[in-house]
Amino acid sequence: MTLFRTVEPTAEPVTLAEAKAHLRLAGSGEDDLLAGLIRAAREDVERSTGVALIDQHWRLSLDCLPRNDTISLLRHPVREITGVTAFGSEGEATLVSPDDYFVDLDSRPARLHFLRRPSYGRALNGLEIDFRAGFGEAGTDVPDLLRRAILLLVAHWYEFRAGYRPDEQPVSYPPGYERMLSGHRLGRL
Repeated sequence: MTLFRTVEPTAEPVTLAEAKAHLRLAGSGEDDLLAGLIRAAREDVERSTGVALIDQHWRLSLDCLPRNDTISLLRHPVREITGVTAFGSEGEATLVSPDDYFVDLDSRPARLHFLRRPSYGRALNGLEIDFRAGFGEAGTDVPDLLRRAILLLVAHWYEFRAGYRPDEQPVSYPPGYERMLSGHRLGRL
């Protein structure tokens, strides 16, 4: 099973202006650095929580179906399934009809259950599920606590950027950061 992003988000949950206001910066000399820190902080929050903050597209490639014909989509919140493709032994692609599966978008993780097993012959990555996940298209759609976690992380990394070499980054996480993310992490048994 391989999960990878096929379309990046078109915006960041925190704007450059919001980050500058949080840091109390007025000039534009470090805008590129801040933009990079915002992007890195978003990616860290998404990786740590399994959440897609801004709408983005993902693909899950599977070698085979589980016995119960139900697949967990390990990004949250899943907004829609955009396509399910089965590949034959010669690599020919066949779209699976939405009538052949049921999607539970309310659960975390979201689940896709096949009512009729698709036919696929390719031994590796014989089935692909494409989906869109995220809270919305704008930063204002993202829960406030996650936006604040990004701002906290950007400020921390900005503060410690010169004290350590680039290969030592990120040097640490600020106090309270883990607590801010804890409510958005997928629980494990």
